Amino acid sequence: MSEIVRPSVCDYDELTDLWEASVRATHDFLAEEDIRFFKPLVRNQYLDAVSLFVIRGNEGRILAFMGIREDMLEMLFVHPGVQRTGLGRRLLHYAVQCRGISKVDVNEQNENALCFYERMGFEVTGRNATDAFGKPFPILHMSLKSEGSSRE
Repeated sequence: MSEIVRPSVCDYDELTDLWEASVRATHDFLAEEDIRFFKPLVRNQYLDAVSLFVIRGNEGRILAFMGIREDMLEMLFVHPGVQRTGLGRRLLHYAVQCRGISKVDVNEQNENALCFYERMGFEVTGRNATDAFGKPFPILHMSLKSEGSSRE
């Protein structure tokens, strides 16, 4: 099983491509124009704003990645071809246990992600009606439940 490692700036194009593939598979509420709006932001701003961690496949290709800042999981994306194989869970466990994250924001329309984080011990603590750009994509704020929560 591949280790969780730090990528380099040379991996940003691959990370952005993985982001796009994952978003197209999971964010059916986004229009093509929304993806075109966010993609350069991911590539040129968001990746630099977080501490990145990846899981690579046997061939060296990135299969999943996450970005964290302080106690916040800012992003977690898994290639559509390997979703539901435990890679997201591995990254999240690492983020919680080794990096001290306790918060995550989720698009309300991304029901699979919401269910995933709830199964992993997070609960909704707040809601914004729009995203940071004022777009009509409600954001749910989630926090790790206190001790005694059921985490897989």
